[in-house]
Amino acid sequence: MNRWLVVLGAVIIQINLGAVYAWSLFNQPLMDKFGWDREAIVLTFSITIATFALMTILAGKLQDKIGPRWVATTGGILLGLGLLLSSQATTITQLYLFYGVIGGAGIGMTYVCPLSACVKWFPEKRGLISGIAVAGFGLGGLIFQPIIRFFIENFGVSSTFMYVGAIYLVFVVAGAQLLKNPPIKVDTKGKEGHVALEESTHFSSKEMVKTYPFYLLWFMFLFGSMSGLMVISFAVDIGVEVVQLDVEKAVNAVMVIALFNAAGRIILGNISDRFGRVNTLMFIYGITAVTLLYMSIGYMNYPLFLGTVSVIGFCFGGFLSLFPSITADYYGTKNMGSNYGLMYQAYGVSAFAGPFIVKVFPFGQAFIVASLFCMLAMLMAKAVTAPVKIKEPTVYREEVINEK
Repeated sequence: MNRWLVVLGAVIIQINLGAVYAWSLFNQPLMDKFGWDREAIVLTFSITIATFALMTILAGKLQDKIGPRWVATTGGILLGLGLLLSSQATTITQLYLFYGVIGGAGIGMTYVCPLSACVKWFPEKRGLISGIAVAGFGLGGLIFQPIIRFFIENFGVSSTFMYVGAIYLVFVVAGAQLLKNPPIKVDTKGKEGHVALEESTHFSSKEMVKTYPFYLLWFMFLFGSMSGLMVISFAVDIGVEVVQLDVEKAVNAVMVIALFNAAGRIILGNISDRFGRVNTLMFIYGITAVTLLYMSIGYMNYPLFLGTVSVIGFCFGGFLSLFPSITADYYGTKNMGSNYGLMYQAYGVSAFAGPFIVKVFPFGQAFIVASLFCMLAMLMAKAVTAPVKIKEPTVYREEVINEK
């Protein structure tokens, strides 16, 4: 099998999964149709992300055992079903269940599968391939924005759930059929159809959580994604309140961030293959910290606003690209699905932590807080070393020999 077909399947899947970030398009139409409160509607997105993150643990374990194809297929069916049911929702509770829980579970079931398969097929360029795979996720919201708007304007918000649900179902299930783990064969050159087994050991999830580098990496992932999501989630508000832009100009930041987010996943992933994951992470944290500090105390106009949020989006993409690769580097590929599922919980927590900081502090102070977390992550990166398995103590059975 041509291993690039696996990458094609991964990109197709991730573009459809990434459409979840276009949720804001549904807010006003749902308010107009049902009269629901905006905060209650936005909670649907938070439930989706939380369910998505939690489900990656189960999905990772399943795909390690039975392979990525069937797990991703199941996820595509759940995602499509959740959206189709959402088209029939008449209460906010039903929307939470159908879109948030069922749809979110579908995204979580699917997300880990293409990542795990890709890093196994491309051991010699894990950073680049992880970046390409997750770049689709970053572009999904941008690609689906005009599609969702078209359906809402012409068929209404409820019917839109049905149509996009059908699209997700068809394309995610189709992409899943291209996912396959490579044959297990030693080939240190990473030739097609083989796995390069550089690792002398593969860690199980139980063994991974007993190593201190896991916790350093987990909190580094949390601090980086938290800082990025804080800016990305409130980009328009930052433009209006901090830079004093009109909404029409501030909205342009959404498209710019999406493009730089996707570019960062590919470019920084490729850089990490050449200069090392930890070195690249330290560089990204440093750039993010300086940019956030400037956004707090520096002069801001429209070009500088677009420039700073672009840098944040670019670096944020790098975090999503590098942590799957570094998980495979340090803990092996045999249990990549379940191991990265645990690592990915840091991202799930960050989806709530970033907005929480903005609620507690005004934007200027929130940028400083996030900058300090990134500086801390730089220091933590200096302490990251290759993990060592903790050997279980050997129990010896003593035999008493009676001398005659």
